[in-house]
Amino acid sequence: MNDFSTFSSDKIYIKGENILNGKVKISGAKNAALPLMALSLIINKDFTLYNVPDLVDTRLMSNLLIDLGINLNWKNGKIDFNGTPKREEASYDLVRKMRASILVLGPLLASRGLAKVPLPGGCAIGSRPIDLHIMVMEALGAKICFDSGFIVGSLNSDGLRGGIINFPKVSVGATESAIMTAVLAKGQTKITNAAQEPEITDLANCLNNAGADIRGEGTNTIIINGVNHLNKVEYGVVSDRIEAGSFAIASSLTMGNVEIDNINHKNLDTFLKVLEFTGSEIEVAENSIKVFSSLRPKPFDIITEPHPGFPTDLQAQYMSLMSIANGTTFIKETIFENRFMHVPELMRMGAKISVNNEEAIVNGVGKLKGAKVMASDLRASMCLILAALAASGTSEIEGVFHLDRGYENLEDKLSNLGANIKRST
Repeated sequence: MNDFSTFSSDKIYIKGENILNGKVKISGAKNAALPLMALSLIINKDFTLYNVPDLVDTRLMSNLLIDLGINLNWKNGKIDFNGTPKREEASYDLVRKMRASILVLGPLLASRGLAKVPLPGGCAIGSRPIDLHIMVMEALGAKICFDSGFIVGSLNSDGLRGGIINFPKVSVGATESAIMTAVLAKGQTKITNAAQEPEITDLANCLNNAGADIRGEGTNTIIINGVNHLNKVEYGVVSDRIEAGSFAIASSLTMGNVEIDNINHKNLDTFLKVLEFTGSEIEVAENSIKVFSSLRPKPFDIITEPHPGFPTDLQAQYMSLMSIANGTTFIKETIFENRFMHVPELMRMGAKISVNNEEAIVNGVGKLKGAKVMASDLRASMCLILAALAASGTSEIEGVFHLDRGYENLEDKLSNLGANIKRST
């Protein structure tokens, strides 16, 4: 896969109103894979990851790790890592393209005793400040300063030491930073107001399999007893609940019947309850979900919240469903500011939506119409794909390089379900 800037001119064309039917297999979760890949900086013996999605972001992370000196071999969703980082400075050209690059800060500190990471980039969906990551490093004994656009972390002779980290707000990325940095620190670390997302549990499970001592993952309090080293480990990345939720909405929007395979329904509990309230019928099995609908959706209000609440990463997609609901829906976004940038584009397709700061009111219309639209970020791109699937006529979607950051083989998966979709470069 190429650098994501090469996708900037790609467009996706969708001829809507095709009913989706069939089975789709969900890929590994990008948001779980990225921190797991960063563990290669501290698991210095052989480390293997399975079910790694082939995405722009995971390719960027692999390039960043290679640049830092890690050896890796990636084939068919499996990555074999070995070696130790040879450099303390992360590449600006790579970090500026992906906010998740901040996740290498703690592991570099733990491995090298020094880290120099450029201020990260990524989707423009809010400031997503790094102050909580800095708080983590300082609580664990690091000295942090800023120099010419770089975050510079260093340790004294005592190295990393356990501490108490009380997050003033829930942050998935900062919780991941805390876990990865504390796992090799001397003594015990207590994290309060920790994120509870399945991706956090996945990270802790992998580390525990490698010999770490982490308890309380999946709750708001995590206790970590530092260990001296981590052992060889093989681990499979958890499946992508956001991709699964997106396909569930695709089935509902098109009044289809789609079986979503390779997903734990418990990781989508709140979302699936909401989808049922809108009129979709859902059947859950041990490793799959079947979603089918035959009626126009009913409106149902949501507020995005940290897990186990309604995921912010499904808010844009849910809005596409509510844009054709039989009534008015209230949507409140509490996680990120600027996460309604998809609204003007949905309105170009005939949606009736008004926005006031973090609140949106969606007045459902009988049908959306195909239009030329522009994706502003990863989840907005999927929102527009979904809207186009239900719209009459043909939609032309630009900015789809965002899509390649988080959805693996999306066009093939949708085509196999009956969508009329093609990409043009």
